[in-house]
Amino acid sequence: MSSDFPHPSSQLSHKGIFFPNWRSLSTHVFALLFLGQVTGHADPNAAPAKDKEEYRRFALDHHGNPQLGRKLFADTRVACTKCHTIDGSSSNVGPDLASVGNKFSRTELMQAVLEPSSTIAVGYTTTIVETKSGEEFQGVVREDGSAWMDLMGPEKKVSRIDKRDIQGQRTSNVSLMPEGLQSSMSLEEFTDLIDYLSSLKLVSQDMAASGAPSSIPAIKQPIGIIPFQSEQHKFDHPCWFGQVPGLKNGFLILEHKKGRIWLLEKNGTTETKTLFADLHEEIRPGEATGLLGLAFHPGFRHNRKYYLQHQIQENGRISSVVIERQADASFKKDSGQASRRLIKIPCSTDVHSGGGIEFGPDGFLYIGMGDTGPQGDPQGHAQDLGQLLGKMLRLDVDHCTGDKLYAIPRDNPFLKQEGAQPEIWAYGFREPWRFTFDSKTGDLWLGDVGQDRVEEVDLVHCGGNYGWNVYEGTQKFSTHYGKEGASYQQPVFCYQRNYGASVTGGYVYRGNRRSSFYGVYIFGDFNSHRIWGLTQEKGELKEIRQLGMSPQGIASFGRDAKGELFIVGYEGNIYKLDLEQGDFR
Repeated sequence: MSSDFPHPSSQLSHKGIFFPNWRSLSTHVFALLFLGQVTGHADPNAAPAKDKEEYRRFALDHHGNPQLGRKLFADTRVACTKCHTIDGSSSNVGPDLASVGNKFSRTELMQAVLEPSSTIAVGYTTTIVETKSGEEFQGVVREDGSAWMDLMGPEKKVSRIDKRDIQGQRTSNVSLMPEGLQSSMSLEEFTDLIDYLSSLKLVSQDMAASGAPSSIPAIKQPIGIIPFQSEQHKFDHPCWFGQVPGLKNGFLILEHKKGRIWLLEKNGTTETKTLFADLHEEIRPGEATGLLGLAFHPGFRHNRKYYLQHQIQENGRISSVVIERQADASFKKDSGQASRRLIKIPCSTDVHSGGGIEFGPDGFLYIGMGDTGPQGDPQGHAQDLGQLLGKMLRLDVDHCTGDKLYAIPRDNPFLKQEGAQPEIWAYGFREPWRFTFDSKTGDLWLGDVGQDRVEEVDLVHCGGNYGWNVYEGTQKFSTHYGKEGASYQQPVFCYQRNYGASVTGGYVYRGNRRSSFYGVYIFGDFNSHRIWGLTQEKGELKEIRQLGMSPQGIASFGRDAKGELFIVGYEGNIYKLDLEQGDFR
């Protein structure tokens, strides 16, 4: 779900770069594609706050001329084209802006221009590398090989650095785009530029034959969306919600950036919020990184084990880890014992490092791993069976093999394939943001966040190849890692930027058997706040309906012991879905 800069950094020499914040992020997330506030270092040359507000107020009260804004976009005073493309190629140091108008409101675009370090796009963090000879390189990671790293700066200037020469590496919380850019424009010109950026939207293409209808009808009466907790118990960027097994009224909520886990107990009109665990010292905090997902062991009531997915940074290198912890005997608090690291997966960058963990009906732990970037997966991680990146992994956490704290299930599809990692269960994912199992059929449903054009929903099968980065949804993305004779699984459903920019996977509803939503897969989009429901037959889309709109960005869905569903709003609230107010038929 989203810009992360946890470490202090020195001031950079700035060039004009515009960095909107998305989870792709998403695009993804959220990946976790999340819109968060990051406080950067003050630039002594920045315009005073009152000047920024004057530009903001003027643009809010006036309409601009997009055609004049287009000319300004290429003007040397602003120099946006030095770092950005608008053709969908994503070939420059800054994010491609071809669909920025689909993703963000005028207000959000103003914020990104006026305060660039507050909204740096996920995947476009500035990396600073110091070599043993004392040289310093700054830029955005474009490729990260085993022996070298490519950093791209403005005007597509690329520096290739031998990893043997690297003394230190860090990320910066200061955007390459300079503060005070608006001071080179009049109030009218600033408004023209904002309206031009707002006009940059992808034209929808007809993909109806491949699971993407040209329109999505809404049900006659939207479903109810009811606040679940009081405002006094609001959370700080929550990203996961679930009921504690065996606790009738107890729910855990993960705070993405803070690394805290809260226990929310609801008994009638009484509500309490207590700290279950604080892991802020273990995680790498941020927008695309941080605390991401939780799974209770199937035998939690007996062994009190639960598992977490998060990121760490060791010796300058980011990794995604899954850890095992234990609750205390009351099940209302963590035991305080040290984490047991189950698996550590090195990442190329700070994006797309995973979107959840779940135990399947077979008792094995499934781990969703993103391609970890850079944007576009230029090294083909997701198609490489020799790597764990861009994969769905499947582990036996109740047994150990050799020096590993887990075993490989005997029926994992690539167990005996030479050169393949035996943990892999399926592959070809960009950023699998939330996946769940249908509690009745055992089907695995997954939302995979797209690059710039298409979001997709998959039914994941053992050994399946889900296409990235050869395909983005059903559209061809790259031919570089495609293999002759390869077979790719088609998504059940995909949608383009006019409907949203960062899919969040949900659940098949198995609550009230008499409900018209029984058996409907319910999911949503982080950016657009849309909530949808779909049905499928033999892996093909049967029906799709818009069910309603979330009050906040949809970071995740949750489910209670009765099968009722919840939305995790990234701005701090949990909502319960009242399906009785609507009718899917």
